[in-house]
Amino acid sequence: MNQARSQRIVMDGYGSYLGMEKGCFVLKDRKGNEEKYPLFENQISEVVLRSGNMVSTGALASLGFWDVDVMVLTQRGRPVAVMKSLDDDSHVKTRLCQYEALNNGKGAYVAKQIVSSKMRGQNILLEKYGLESHGEDDVQSKIESLESSNLDIFRKKLTGMEGKFTEKYFNQIFQLLPVGLRPAKRKKFKAYDGLNNIFNIAYEMLSWKVHRAIIRAKMEPYLGFLHSVQYGKLSLVCDLQELYRYVVDDFVIQFCQDLKERDFTVKSESISRKKKGKRKYLNNAETKHMMKELENYFESKVEIPLIRHGNSQKLETLINEEALLLAIYLRDEKKMWVPRISPPLYMR
Repeated sequence: MNQARSQRIVMDGYGSYLGMEKGCFVLKDRKGNEEKYPLFENQISEVVLRSGNMVSTGALASLGFWDVDVMVLTQRGRPVAVMKSLDDDSHVKTRLCQYEALNNGKGAYVAKQIVSSKMRGQNILLEKYGLESHGEDDVQSKIESLESSNLDIFRKKLTGMEGKFTEKYFNQIFQLLPVGLRPAKRKKFKAYDGLNNIFNIAYEMLSWKVHRAIIRAKMEPYLGFLHSVQYGKLSLVCDLQELYRYVVDDFVIQFCQDLKERDFTVKSESISRKKKGKRKYLNNAETKHMMKELENYFESKVEIPLIRHGNSQKLETLINEEALLLAIYLRDEKKMWVPRISPPLYMR
């Protein structure tokens, strides 16, 4: 079993430079300060390049040779490209097993595990704030009773169950948000209110983390089990991020407590060809602050053991490990896959 690598090289300062020197990656900031990362310790999980930074071709060649993921981000932090070794696609067995899972029962099992684990995570958060938790036994019984012979019908019934308990969940946790900013209901795509858009951008960062974890685990991001397979839809990313939404919800609840109306800006945007609407967003300064805080949040420790050793790990490492464990299950190297659910983190 492979162990998830845990060290990242993040170039987030404008004008930084990454090169190679005597078996080490050398990161220099614009003031000339240096950090060295030994290549042969095999702990570097990825290098994150942000627009405005530089990297030598020698460093890129070493990263490709040693199968270290390289992610290219915009200044705001949105992933736009990855660099992978040419050998990366040689892990065809994992993807074959992922496709076969659609028809051999494993896909339905994975979908049920995701919905059950999402409910467990929501219950942890509801209980943390003294709110009414889901009737876990009753919902679990309904999930287990679902037949999966027709995948489309199975998905609709399972997502219908998930939608009902998630609506109840948001009705409660929205009561924890500031009164003057509190939305009436959860709105995903193109929300008009500021707080729903905060949830949406936080989930977007979560999806980036999950996407990278899936690529590292050599799985196909567009082939999911709970969410339908459609052109341009990252179905497996949508599947696995359900496991961690409640942790992001806890971050958003705490981050929003001190927000005021002045922290938002209103933009007129096209609703259709002939109609415009006003949407409220967190202003640029607060958005930048939130993204930095959320990035730090993903580096927080969770009390879940690493695959091989250690009693705790970073939340981001947990996401990477869970993708690896799912791939192991799909390859029939493990008989079960039960996602590990973390207690809510606390903002540092």
